[in-house]
Amino acid sequence: QVQLVESGGGLVQAGGSLRLSCAASGRIFSIANMGWYRQTPGKQRELVATITAGGTTNYATSVKGRFTISRDNAKNTVSLQMNSLKPEDTAVYYCHGRFDYGTYIDDYWGQGTQVTVSS
Repeated sequence: QVQLVESGGGLVQAGGSLRLSCAASGRIFSIANMGWYRQTPGKQRELVATITAGGTTNYATSVKGRFTISRDNAKNTVSLQMNSLKPEDTAVYYCHGRFDYGTYIDDYWGQGTQVTVSS
């Protein structure tokens, strides 16, 4: 079993910054992709940013140039630096990890952290 624990959410004014962090623990062999997704009430969860073990990143168009994803493979952590925040960034942000156990892959999610951007 794997646990993903997020931290760093909160309330910030438009134009401000927040940094989200996520730490994975438990039965870990290898982590393929890690990423951040977000969800607002009544909408589907959407991709924000992902990063491979090798450091290749992918961003949603809406956050390119404002958000930066990074990971520390030695510590099994992933972070999301969010700058120039907008009210439309308000959502619950979820950490995701794809764990590779050789013969199978498992996906895990964090519990979510609220980010609220006031105008």
